[in-house]
Amino acid sequence: MVILGINAYHGDSSACLIKDGVLVAAAEEERFRRIKHWAGFPADAIKYCLTEAGIDLSEVEHVAINQDAKANLWKKIVFTLAKRPDLSMVMDRIRNKRERANVRDELANVVAMGHFSGEVHEVEHHFAHLSSAFHVSPFEEAVVVSVDGFGDFASAAWGVGRDTKITVEDKVYFPHSLGIFYQALTQFIGFPNYGDEYKVMGLAPYGEDTFLPEMRKIVFLQHDGSFRLNLAYFSHHNEKIEYEWENGSPSVGRLFSPALEKLLGPARRADETLGQRHKDVAHSIQAMYEEVFFHLLNTLHARHEIDAIAIAGGCGMNSVANGKITLKTPFKKVYVQSAAGDAGGAIGAAYSVWHQLGGQRGPQHDHAYWGPSFSNNQIREVLDQKVAELHDQGCRVDLVDDEDSLCQQTAIAVSNGLVVGWFQGRMEWGPRALGNRSIIGDPRRADMKDILNLKIKRRESFRPFAPSILREAVSDWFETDGDVPFMMQVYQIREERRAIIPAVTHVDGSGRLQTVYEHTNARYYRLIKAFYDLTNVPMVLNTSFNENEPVVCTPQEALNCFIRTKMDILVMGNWYIQRVDVSNRSNT
Repeated sequence: MVILGINAYHGDSSACLIKDGVLVAAAEEERFRRIKHWAGFPADAIKYCLTEAGIDLSEVEHVAINQDAKANLWKKIVFTLAKRPDLSMVMDRIRNKRERANVRDELANVVAMGHFSGEVHEVEHHFAHLSSAFHVSPFEEAVVVSVDGFGDFASAAWGVGRDTKITVEDKVYFPHSLGIFYQALTQFIGFPNYGDEYKVMGLAPYGEDTFLPEMRKIVFLQHDGSFRLNLAYFSHHNEKIEYEWENGSPSVGRLFSPALEKLLGPARRADETLGQRHKDVAHSIQAMYEEVFFHLLNTLHARHEIDAIAIAGGCGMNSVANGKITLKTPFKKVYVQSAAGDAGGAIGAAYSVWHQLGGQRGPQHDHAYWGPSFSNNQIREVLDQKVAELHDQGCRVDLVDDEDSLCQQTAIAVSNGLVVGWFQGRMEWGPRALGNRSIIGDPRRADMKDILNLKIKRRESFRPFAPSILREAVSDWFETDGDVPFMMQVYQIREERRAIIPAVTHVDGSGRLQTVYEHTNARYYRLIKAFYDLTNVPMVLNTSFNENEPVVCTPQEALNCFIRTKMDILVMGNWYIQRVDVSNRSNT
């Protein structure tokens, strides 16, 4: 049975394909369109998935989409009758649903890879999230939680997963939303772009929780574990908010009301420097989020007495809170999949349909390498097209056939303070670079953050960089011994180790680690092992291979990024490209 799963007409549009319950391919549309968080119909991602599987649409029996216009219908009717929101807001939403209705036409006209004659399934948004977390987890039984902004008129859902079945216990409905709380306050601090919430997480450790009393006036905990917003501080429930989702980068209008500025002071202007008040607000936002999140989780554990939890939804990307689950709740085992946000809804929709049709549990997703890959010959063709430009830049190009030699040579360069673009194997699924589309640096260098920001990333100085660590070394360096393959949890670095790895130690002593395994990514593991043998440090600094753009997908994009930045070395497959002027640089 072949099932195509899609997240469409929303931020992080994506597609996946499963065959007989096994994932074959998955990718976000932004990687092909080169526009961050691209929203619309994921035509290019679908084409990739079909090509990777070696089929066309005529062989697809089911298409699953992670939204259902009929879901929570009575809640929508009751809200509309009781609240009488702005008519233009209602009409906009009706119009958007109509535009999204005909998946068959999109497949025929936009994808155009054969004729689809199968069945289309609409899967409720949060059920798709719950499936994306539980059905690919290592757990036979677990509490399952989805928390985000909104989807199908709900902002959260939770229940219990057992074998192939998920029982949804309850939901939080529009207009109450923990995701909207975080997004609105992210806008308040002066980060207006879709997906900027991670900046608040990075800024929070620089502040104090001085605004937590005010935050508790904005969000209220409920006895059943849920939460409600004080709607006086928000505008999304009674005004037309500008949402742009079609065929481009998503954007969202201002979500907070003037009352929020009366409570917290003026919102930060675009040209205003970040001050201590903004850092304190950021810290208080994260503290309030965690208070609500752990209140829900503790209530669910007390109710079900199950020690495993699987989490998804946009708020599942809050790696800081995720890393505290085993400290702040009785849960002992945590699984957060690599695309916890809306992109992951494509997988959840597909697996929901697979199990609905009687399919059995498939293998656990313990890696995220489901995107396109390129051979050494394909990479050589790209290099041949850039011979003159590489020569003008003073670059030397070598083919290193032996993998051990390739990893050793790269590890020596990293240990000498050079910045390496590492392009290998299949592209990662989800927002994190996990060793196949990564930029690698030396975690021991206190100046590596500044080097990366100056040479390549050009991003806010308060944002941390992450460590990729050999799985067996985790407990020696971190105050945990868990599996974190997708960089979805932040943990404290052992105090005695922090001075050794300043480039990946955040101001609060934490690191958003990725545990690396030989059986899931042998080449990346060997690179880190080679660095360990040289330095006695079993990790490298890992950041995404991009420059204010989506993570690179193709060799052409990787080479272009290398050429236009000051990256020192690019390793693509077995090809080793180095700027000659850095070949003799010594470690400093």
